[in-house]
Amino acid sequence: MCKHVLNAQVSIRAPCCKQWFDCAECHADTQDHRLAKTNEMAFICKKCKKAFRKDMTNYEDSDEYCPHCDNHYVIEAKTPQAVVGVEGEDARIDSRMLKDDRVRQDPKRSILRRDDFSDILG
Repeated sequence: MCKHVLNAQVSIRAPCCKQWFDCAECHADTQDHRLAKTNEMAFICKKCKKAFRKDMTNYEDSDEYCPHCDNHYVIEAKTPQAVVGVEGEDARIDSRMLKDDRVRQDPKRSILRRDDFSDILG
């Protein structure tokens, strides 16, 4: 499982060490040499688990699909992103931080209601 590309559809065979990797960063993390460049690449589809080769010198739009199962493997990569969230107590214990948007809020309800000031001011 690749930690760099979360939706990798194929594994790529590195021509330099003949090992399979999900992305070039995985190769760089585990190997002590640079990834060699080649004109013909070998892939394994993660959907049907079958290997296939692609010639990169005349790559076409139809080459973006697995020849065995038509899985579209050239897609925009989803990379892990840092998530900013609110830390609080367990919502099952203390639910004061939660607001239910399904409940209709009364627009007249306020901390300071004007009708309360009439008897104070005289």
